[in-house]
Amino acid sequence: MKSVPAKKISRSRTTKGKRKVRVLVGKPGLDGHDRGAKIIARALRDAGKEVIYTGLHQTPEMIVNAAEQEDVDAIGLSILSGAHNYLFPKVVELLRKKKMGKVVVFGGGIIPENDIPGLRKKGVDRIFTPGATLSEIVEYVNKRIRPRA
Repeated sequence: MKSVPAKKISRSRTTKGKRKVRVLVGKPGLDGHDRGAKIIARALRDAGKEVIYTGLHQTPEMIVNAAEQEDVDAIGLSILSGAHNYLFPKVVELLRKKKMGKVVVFGGGIIPENDIPGLRKKGVDRIFTPGATLSEIVEYVNKRIRPRA
């Protein structure tokens, strides 16, 4: 797969002298729709986070490499294709291999409730299913994610 440069949604690095929380929003796999991911990215940006959006058709390797280059605090993954049980844990595994295990991974999309415990066991911190509100996702990021030094 061709590497696509990450798109910056917000470039400001500091707020009152402190580093902003940096979140990479990724679309792993072959999904062709990214409206939801873009809405989440914009909501996080509007909440004062620095957001990097990778675009469609990203491999786990591409997502983790972008996360490393952008020095992110969290990765939010969006998926509709049903490949979440492979792609989400693969991102976590690659982060650990790169000694980036402190980067929090969360996700959402069309994910059956029965799959969520398995994803959590494999290191995905939180899954948002259809019906989750933007304020719920922003509140989670505000409470759970802290900027790394």
